[in-house]
Amino acid sequence: MGMRDACGSARQASCLCGSAPCLLCACCPSAKNSTVSRLLFTFFLFLGTLVSVIMIVPGVEKELHKLPGFCEGSASLLGAHGRVSCSSFLGHKAVYRMGFALAAFFFLFAVLMLCVRSSKDPRAALQNGFWFFKFLALVGITVGAFYIPDGTFTSVWFFFGVVGSFLFILIQLILLIDFAHSWSQVWLRNADESNAKGWYAALCVVTFIFYTASIAAVALLYVYYTKPDGCTESKALISLNLIFCVIVSVVSILPKIQEAQPHSGLLQASLITLYTMFVTWSALANVPEPSCNPTLLLRNSTSASATTAQPTTWWDAPSIVGLVIFILCTLFISIRSSDHAQVNKLMLTEESAAGTAHGDAALESGPRRAYDNEQDGVSYNYTFFHVCLLLASLYIMMTLTNWYRLDESFETVTSPWTAVWVKISSSWAGLLLYLWTLVAPLVLPQRDFS
Repeated sequence: MGMRDACGSARQASCLCGSAPCLLCACCPSAKNSTVSRLLFTFFLFLGTLVSVIMIVPGVEKELHKLPGFCEGSASLLGAHGRVSCSSFLGHKAVYRMGFALAAFFFLFAVLMLCVRSSKDPRAALQNGFWFFKFLALVGITVGAFYIPDGTFTSVWFFFGVVGSFLFILIQLILLIDFAHSWSQVWLRNADESNAKGWYAALCVVTFIFYTASIAAVALLYVYYTKPDGCTESKALISLNLIFCVIVSVVSILPKIQEAQPHSGLLQASLITLYTMFVTWSALANVPEPSCNPTLLLRNSTSASATTAQPTTWWDAPSIVGLVIFILCTLFISIRSSDHAQVNKLMLTEESAAGTAHGDAALESGPRRAYDNEQDGVSYNYTFFHVCLLLASLYIMMTLTNWYRLDESFETVTSPWTAVWVKISSSWAGLLLYLWTLVAPLVLPQRDFS
């Protein structure tokens, strides 16, 4: 009996510290080792996001003042120089420190996993196992991040967040474009194979819904974010993005484009248009002029009068939608390889045939387990995956704080024009990228874009 208990304890310990296959023993359907590892790392990101959401809730924000050694005036653990000024914007600072901890964690693994080619590399075991110790490492980095002195940390880390968020928005756009093309191809293929007009009708209905929602969004943006005698910048940004969306929609159905890419159509253009309108809405929500931005935070001061008026509220509609899109795109990165070789080459997620063969053999011998499908070659680039999660952690940090910037004196929190231009620039980059996917077969006819 004692020997059996000891063996059971050993198996439990190995599941905590061992590889991803053990984590799914007898509890989940068979899965690829690479997919399980990506999902678990994504779980760490979502866990950090949940902690950030909790810390920015006004009621929890007040409790953060009680952390020993963290706030000025509390019992010191690290000395006066290691404590932060606990103003009413403590939740804002806490989210920044959580974002720093997540970014540092994924940066560490991005460096450690450089040039890993297969699961035979000793470092692959670190990627696919030791999850309990990884969790402890993340907790340790997080605790340390909360003792970073204020100083210039918040203002400097804001610019890191801006750059990282811009890059992650571009990744979101790449995935969205790939998803739109795959969606259209699948429905058109089903229509051709089944000779059913229902698939064409579904394409038309979905395209109509997307364009209708986009037109409604443009009208609402003009109504709520512009004024007849002002808000020139907002009017210009809405109008420019509307014109750009019309251009890419027209280009997508040109005869030469259709001849080079038969699957190209208005479904992809309508989805890109709708997402562009969302990014435009998110950008206008950061315009620092109250007369042109009804969603601007009412309280931008830490004065006593403002503190007693109402608690800081960071949530608005663009942030909630951005959070949902962030979750979907992060899961998309974690579990899916593209149907297009060009995207796989860019995202470095193409499954290797050799790894799949070994995975099938492992699947037959070990049902209901995660199996190693990377013995002859990794199915995704470990470093690039961690870089994506690093950028995602910076993006969610900026989203949860509405891209607002706390000044160095910790007296005010404002929405800078920097956030507006970064978001608008990302929407332009996305439209340009989509336009390139349409015209590339014509510009480079010698290359295969099938």
